[in-house]
Amino acid sequence: MLCSRLFFAQLSRISITGVHRLIFVILAFLVGPIALATESWAPSKPVRLVVPFSAGSATDQLARAIGAAVQQKIGQPVIVDNRPGANGIIGAEYVAKSAPDGYTILIGTNTTNAANQHLYRKIPYDPIKDFTPISALGRGGQILVVHPAVHAETLGEFIALAKANPGKMTYGSGSASSHVAAEKLLHMADIRLLHVPYKSNPPAISDLLAGQINMMVTDMATGLPLVKSGKLRALGVSSRTRSPLLPNVPTIAEAGVPGYEATYWFAAFAPAGTPANIVAGLGKLVRDAAQSSAASSFFKSTGTEIFTTNPEELAQFTAQESAKWKAAIQTAGIQPE
Repeated sequence: MLCSRLFFAQLSRISITGVHRLIFVILAFLVGPIALATESWAPSKPVRLVVPFSAGSATDQLARAIGAAVQQKIGQPVIVDNRPGANGIIGAEYVAKSAPDGYTILIGTNTTNAANQHLYRKIPYDPIKDFTPISALGRGGQILVVHPAVHAETLGEFIALAKANPGKMTYGSGSASSHVAAEKLLHMADIRLLHVPYKSNPPAISDLLAGQINMMVTDMATGLPLVKSGKLRALGVSSRTRSPLLPNVPTIAEAGVPGYEATYWFAAFAPAGTPANIVAGLGKLVRDAAQSSAASSFFKSTGTEIFTTNPEELAQFTAQESAKWKAAIQTAGIQPE
């Protein structure tokens, strides 16, 4: 009781201004830790964007557009580091085991962060536990292409040709999107083709151009220019609706496989344990970069839709996509390797 009286006696001697100062000090002490946790962050040295596929792939093209915009914003070099192989596993593992300091970022896809765990019995990273979501970047549909020497002008004719030659024709794939989309088609159309796997879509496209394989379902970024130049023939697009870039090419569902659809997406991930303020800073940088002229050019020229999120939304989206790709892989009859 005596202590309380002494306290209020001393407090009564403090001026109104003094009381305000005292309250400010107390609030600063209490709020300080929260402010530190949410303070902004900007890179002070080069940032590495790891692309788990080869140069020229859709992921690579988007990463370079995003990187150019981020570099201009932060005044620090942004390095696009291609680490292709094992269906994106090599690049994803590299980022998963990197320091969580904001300077090594995975430009991942549904292949690395949703499908691989269902395509392989064991992978050297956990697509959920080993990454911190930053933001989604874009999503789109694919295109089914064949070499001009293949005697099929339509998807219906291609299916008939494959049925007449079971197991003799081939298709290539350089990602889970490409692989699962093709296997889903084979399953739904009840045809058999020999699968030839590649490290990434560009080398598969090269062999398709050379006539080494007969068919491929690939992203628009790598397939569209070759269709436009007449080097490859498009038989259908994998999206639910036709692409405005190829209005005369039907959807695969329209062309004879009702209910067919296969899409892909891109997103940025940091290693697990990356501090919240760094993730927030990176999120703002990549979302702003997705709106840049360089990124807009990529989106428009490839028929890809810009698609950005906050970390929580990306975490939820990735979990949903993992379940979706698991179901698609099982439906297609693909056995884990």
